[in-house]
Amino acid sequence: MNSLFFKIFLSFWIAQALFVVLAVVVTLAFRPRTSSWEALLSTTLNDSVSAYEQGGSRGLRDYLQNLENTQHVRAFLFNENMEEVSHRGAPDWAVRVAGGGSRTPHEGFMFPAPPPVLRDSRASSDGLHRYTLILSPPPGPRLFLGPRGLPVPGLFIAVISSGLVCYLLAWFLTMPVVRLRAATRQLAAGDLTARAGAPNIRRRDEVAGLMRDFDAMAERMENLVKAQSRLLNDISHELRSPLARLNVALGLARQRANPDSAAMLDRIELEAGRLNELIGRLLTLARMEDGEQRVPSTPVLLDEVVLSVAEDAEFEAQARHCHVRSEIPAGGWEVPGDPSLLHSAIENVVRNAIRYTREGSTVEVHLERKNRGAGSEAVVRVTDCGDGVPPDALEKLFQPFYRLDDARGRQTGGVGLGLAIAERAVRFHGGRVAAMNRPEGGLMVEIHLPLMPAGLSTKRVVEVVPAAREA
Repeated sequence: MNSLFFKIFLSFWIAQALFVVLAVVVTLAFRPRTSSWEALLSTTLNDSVSAYEQGGSRGLRDYLQNLENTQHVRAFLFNENMEEVSHRGAPDWAVRVAGGGSRTPHEGFMFPAPPPVLRDSRASSDGLHRYTLILSPPPGPRLFLGPRGLPVPGLFIAVISSGLVCYLLAWFLTMPVVRLRAATRQLAAGDLTARAGAPNIRRRDEVAGLMRDFDAMAERMENLVKAQSRLLNDISHELRSPLARLNVALGLARQRANPDSAAMLDRIELEAGRLNELIGRLLTLARMEDGEQRVPSTPVLLDEVVLSVAEDAEFEAQARHCHVRSEIPAGGWEVPGDPSLLHSAIENVVRNAIRYTREGSTVEVHLERKNRGAGSEAVVRVTDCGDGVPPDALEKLFQPFYRLDDARGRQTGGVGLGLAIAERAVRFHGGRVAAMNRPEGGLMVEIHLPLMPAGLSTKRVVEVVPAAREA
C-alpha cells in the first residue's frame, strides 16, 4: 500500500463503488411499493365509480380533489366513450393512457422521464357502462432518469460523496508537489536553506520519497557551497602570511642590494602588491557569497570610475600598440556601492579586452543610461577587436578559472579570475553582466548597474581610488 498507483486506483474504485451503492439504496428507498399502488388503485377505482353513481360529476370531482389533497395522487375517470366524467379537463397523456396508449406521444428516452401511470377499469353497478381509472403521482421535486426512476436525492448524495473523496485525494497528492515546487523556486533563486519539509512519517509513497530526496540534495548543495566558500576564505587568509614574510624579506634585501638590483626589487614589490590586492578582493567576494557583507549605500560617481579605469588602461594598452577610447556623457551617474569593487569590476573587463584585442586596434568604453521599469540603470559597454569567443563559451566566461585554452592563458598571463570577480562584484551591487560577439568581430561586454533615484542622491561622493591592477 506504499505505492502511489494503488492509492489512486483504490481511491477511485471506492469513490465509484460508493456512488453506485448510494444511488441504488436511495433509488430503492424512494421507489413506490407495487403492492401499495395496486391496493390504492383498486380502492380508488371502486370509490370513484360509487361517488359518480351517487353524486354525479360533482360528487366525483369532490372525491378526486380530496384524494389528491390527502394521498398526493392524481386520478381521472373515463367512460367507454373516452370522456372524463368529472369534467376536470383531463390532460392529453391521461387520454392516451385511457385509450391503451403510452404516456408519451413518442417512444424512447426522455429527460426528465415522466412518472409512472397505473390504469384499471371496471363495469358500473348496473352493467351498462364501463369506467377506466388513470392514477398517477403528482409532479413533485423528484427527477426521474429512466423508466424505473432515479430520484434527485440519490444523485445529489452520490455526487457530493464522490466529490468529497476525489477532493481529499487531490489534496493528498498535490499538496506535497506544491511544497516541493515552492522549495525548488527558492533554491533556484539562491536560497540554499530552502527545504520541502519532511512529510508524515507514515507516508512512504513516491511523492514522500521525492520530497526527502530533494531535502537531502538541498542540504548537500548547501554544505558544498559553504565548504567551498570556507576553503576560499581559508586559502586567502593563509596566503597573507607568506606575503607578509615576503615583504619583510624584500625590505631586508633592499638594505643590502646594490643600485643595479633596485629595478628587480621594485618589480617584486609591485607583483606582491598585486597579489595582496587580489587576495583582499577574494576575501571580500567570499564574504559576499556568504551574505556577511551588505551593499553600501554610499553614492559613487560611476563616470569618474569609468574615466579612471580608461586612463589607466590606456597606459597599459601602449605595450600592445593599442588605444582605449572612452565616451562618457556628463552628469547624473551616482550608483550606490563600494568604489573599490566597482573600479575592480570595470577594470577587469577593460583589461581583458586589452589582452585579447588585435595589436594596433582600439578598445572602446561607452557609458549609457537605460530606463528599467520605475528606475533607470547605467550600462558600461566595453568592446574589443579580437577574434571573439565560441557561442557556447559565452556563458562560461564568468566562471572562476575558466579559460578558452591553456596556451592562450599563458601568453596573456591570465588565470581566469578577472571576469569571474567582475561578475560577482556587479551582482553584489544588484547589477548583471552579459557578453556577446560583435557582428563585425570581437567581443562586447555590458555591465548593467542600477542608478540611484534623483531624490536619494547626495552631493557627498566618495573619491574613487584606482585599485592595483591584477597580473
